[in-house]
Amino acid sequence: MRVFAVILALGTALFAADYKTAPGAAAPAEVPEAVRNALEKSGTKVLGPDGAAQFEIWMRATLPSGPASTEPNVSLPMIPHGALLGVVRYTAESSDRRGFQIKPGIYTLRYSLYPVNGDHQGVAPQRDFLILLNLADDPGVDAAPGFDKLMELARKAAGAPHPLSLSLRKDSGSATGLTQTGEDWVLHTKIGDTPVAIIVIGQYAG
Repeated sequence: MRVFAVILALGTALFAADYKTAPGAAAPAEVPEAVRNALEKSGTKVLGPDGAAQFEIWMRATLPSGPASTEPNVSLPMIPHGALLGVVRYTAESSDRRGFQIKPGIYTLRYSLYPVNGDHQGVAPQRDFLILLNLADDPGVDAAPGFDKLMELARKAAGAPHPLSLSLRKDSGSATGLTQTGEDWVLHTKIGDTPVAIIVIGQYAG
């Protein structure tokens, strides 16, 4: 009986250590009206192991599309580079895919591809990423800045030479919510009708 109680306690502790999702509210009033109107009506809140909110994310209600990219190893080639894909509000300090600090605040999420220059080998099988910009510096809902301009804005948000980024890929299914793969927590959601997967917790250790 005592052994069973210990096992039960350990199982409960492990379950309690999981990240979870909860329904979110509408995007905050600080977000410009044009951007809010382009987002889904309610977001997704991610709760940490202690039950406290880590961040809340709102994706675009419709997937931006343009001429298909001919770049190699791209999961979502129909999305124009630099397109606005969502907004995220961090209520607790976090870190991006490369382990760089994300300070609490509101950021826009823009689409980019990591460059093929040898610095990103193994970081993800696909090159698609979400780049975080300070809300105050975002160029607007219809803007699609090129790589150099996007990186300039991204470095300002990061306060460092490397942008803040989250790994993004087209999802293989229609499930929503969080799943764990190794040390990574993956948020399965949609942009319009397109299922996507975003690594929201977890660092590339290479």
